[in-house]
Amino acid sequence: MAVLYVTATPIGNLSDFSPRGIETLKKADLIIAEDTRVTMKLCQVFDIHTKLISCHRHNEDSKAAGIAGQIFSEDLAAALVTDAGTPCISDPGNEVVRACAALGIPVIPVPGCCAGIAAISVSGADTREFTFYGFLPREKKDLREKLKEIGQGSRVAVLHESPFRIIELTEAVRDVLPEAEMTVCCDLTKLHEKTVYGKPDAVLRALKANEKTEKGEYCVVLDLHGVEIVREAAPAAELPLEALLTEQMAGGLSLREAQEELVSRGMKKNAVKQAALRLKKIAMGILEYE
Repeated sequence: MAVLYVTATPIGNLSDFSPRGIETLKKADLIIAEDTRVTMKLCQVFDIHTKLISCHRHNEDSKAAGIAGQIFSEDLAAALVTDAGTPCISDPGNEVVRACAALGIPVIPVPGCCAGIAAISVSGADTREFTFYGFLPREKKDLREKLKEIGQGSRVAVLHESPFRIIELTEAVRDVLPEAEMTVCCDLTKLHEKTVYGKPDAVLRALKANEKTEKGEYCVVLDLHGVEIVREAAPAAELPLEALLTEQMAGGLSLREAQEELVSRGMKKNAVKQAALRLKKIAMGILEYE
């Protein structure tokens, strides 16, 4: 019978692979893998010889329909896996699931490891309600805006982060949500797994003090209970940019620093630059302030 098993795999410790998960991969006609090289190593450990094909983030849109069609037409039992953890949770697979469901192919979960759930279980936060965000934007401005959005929403947020950006993320949390309680988990279930708790400042110090911070994968829990909800102020752009620049300079910033501050708040760089030029001309008596 044509069927798709969405199968969770270990996130580090191979002993966490469930007997049902192993049996599913052994009995399947086809394994749909995020990276066949990674899944091949798993299969070798558990003596699994099922045929592998790849379907990852960069080709899923073009391959999903064809894979679903093959499962349907050839009456295959297929298993969908990612490199580690549960497919479709901040990992590829959702297009394959959608395509199979559209053809009436039963889609059955084979549950197991999930980094986000593992992290939240050791956070100590009240997790009766939480929101999973996965990876946040890379650009500094977009990251800060996303954290502001998070601050207005659920009281517990679960994030993924690369080891090369974990310090940048923690710095942004410190600036935007300084009273948040952070749980930062690295290499969950692996031999050298490490979890750091505390306010962003303390967590940042711990990360910077660890010479191995840029190794492993991170899952972060932000506990915002007791933190004042971030509310967006009335759009500052309603005031003339010249007035906003003057206000910043009255606080001790140079004109250049004032421009950078307004741009960091999301105002258009060219518009701020033109306003600064107008201020210069006003100061020189070339223009009158309107």
